[in-house]
Amino acid sequence: MFISPAYAQDAAGGTGAVVMQLLPLILIFAVFYFLLIRPQQKKMKEHRSMLSGLKRNDKVITGGGLLATVTKVRDDSDEVEVELSPNVRVTVVRGTIASVVKPPAPANDTKS
Repeated sequence: MFISPAYAQDAAGGTGAVVMQLLPLILIFAVFYFLLIRPQQKKMKEHRSMLSGLKRNDKVITGGGLLATVTKVRDDSDEVEVELSPNVRVTVVRGTIASVVKPPAPANDTKS
């Protein structure tokens, strides 16, 4: 008589409740995957392909913010030799190169 109805119910309808409890967690994981994990993996893949495509005379920006020119690429190691200024050459780890600087596109001089 003093037992609440929640305690008096049997556990036969529990599978629907479990799915409803797990549904928000599954949705949160899906949102994190598509908004955070997947773009980060794509960015890492692009960075790896950019590093593997390094060649001589490429202008690069290192992780420390230094602008340098690639002078020697060693395919067998993880090191790249860059020139910071005339006759100043430094060996850097390939992973510390942040980006490759593209030369500016030539402007079309169409005088009318």
